Amino acid sequence: MMGRRNVRFPHRSNGDQAQRSSFSEVSDGEITKSDGNQQDTSDAPALSDYEKKKQTFITRTIWTFVMIAGFFSAMFSGHIYLVAIVTAVQIISFKEVIAIANVPSKDRNLRFTKSLNWYFLATTMYFLYGESVIYYFKHILLVDRILLPFATHHRFLSFMLYVFGFVFFVATLQKGHYRFQFTQFAWTHMALYLIVVQAHFIMNNIFEGMIWFFLPASLVITNDIFAYVCGITFGRTQLIKLSPKKTVEGFIGAWICTIIFGYFMTNILMQYKYFICPVTDLGSNVVSGLECTPNPVFIPNTYTLPDWPFLPKTITVAPMQFHILVFATFASLIAPFGGFFASGLKRTFKIKDFGESIPGHGGITDRMDCQFIMGFFAYMYYHSFIALHKASVGDVIETAINGLTVEEQLEVVRGLGKYLYNQGVVTETALECITGELFRR
Repeated sequence: MMGRRNVRFPHRSNGDQAQRSSFSEVSDGEITKSDGNQQDTSDAPALSDYEKKKQTFITRTIWTFVMIAGFFSAMFSGHIYLVAIVTAVQIISFKEVIAIANVPSKDRNLRFTKSLNWYFLATTMYFLYGESVIYYFKHILLVDRILLPFATHHRFLSFMLYVFGFVFFVATLQKGHYRFQFTQFAWTHMALYLIVVQAHFIMNNIFEGMIWFFLPASLVITNDIFAYVCGITFGRTQLIKLSPKKTVEGFIGAWICTIIFGYFMTNILMQYKYFICPVTDLGSNVVSGLECTPNPVFIPNTYTLPDWPFLPKTITVAPMQFHILVFATFASLIAPFGGFFASGLKRTFKIKDFGESIPGHGGITDRMDCQFIMGFFAYMYYHSFIALHKASVGDVIETAINGLTVEEQLEVVRGLGKYLYNQGVVTETALECITGELFRR
């Protein structure tokens, strides 16, 4: 019996190594794979470093083209397909971030931990999606008898759903597990803010016009590509310790290249109403197209230049070309810090990737870490400096429903009927039918 103390069981050893560290057990050190799964490959022939890199490169390239094809197919198929992709990205990214905070062994039998995480996700998405639907499609919701109560009381309903989850969380606190349960509560809310809330604004950008979704996303991708190209070409000075391969030269070179790309890409996108028009019909696609009065930001203006040698006296350019300088600068100088933040998070938990959702690329979060903050910025910038704030049909209907009595609402209908008749839009017979029916009421 004493001689068996030094006997090792490889399958048990591997199983022990596969367990992830908890919050209290994490320390800086060697990075491991995010899923923590290890297989006994002692009998399999070891691949050389060259073969491993070759397989990784092939897999990564194939899935890169698959993602590009899927993205453009969804974009040209219609806005609703992009909304579906953003929704999937929200859910998968939330799942990946929550998963890296693995449950310590003593807390694995706690009930409702995972259920509460998903409940708070569902509640947050109900609130955010409801806000977007009400804002962009209130002219449809407010005239429906069934949907009207949900639209007018949406925020209160969302708040009560959250309160129920909060009360349930407090009610399920167990002695000896307080630290873990409160850590999970805080971790869940951080993931909701950094991922779900920011991704929600990306979805709003789609409704405002395809260009406000595609252009910011393409700027981040372009900046990432040129940061790599410029870095390996003439990069010498390390930029930040969190990402040792990032260089100052690559950072600046990518900024310049991104501005050039943004200028020419904007010129192309502005020519198509499918990209610059807000969505009015979720069934629209690149074939059916969209029609709208273009935002003045897309209409070229003539500007007078100072009377300096070698400069033309005037220049004609769309205001959007000035705005794209800001977008490209943010995508180059600020958005990468979303990636640095993700790198620091992964190092904290000693993982290489957030998951294995995309073969050869890691998890969805690994590809979207810069896109979240870029989409958030695009929404805020658009509504602060570009959007036209004017009354919509939905705004007028909302004001009439919430601010007028039934008699006053009927008077508005009569007045609009008379106005449309005087403008020759409706016939006298139609006016008599409208007013006659209203007076009988």
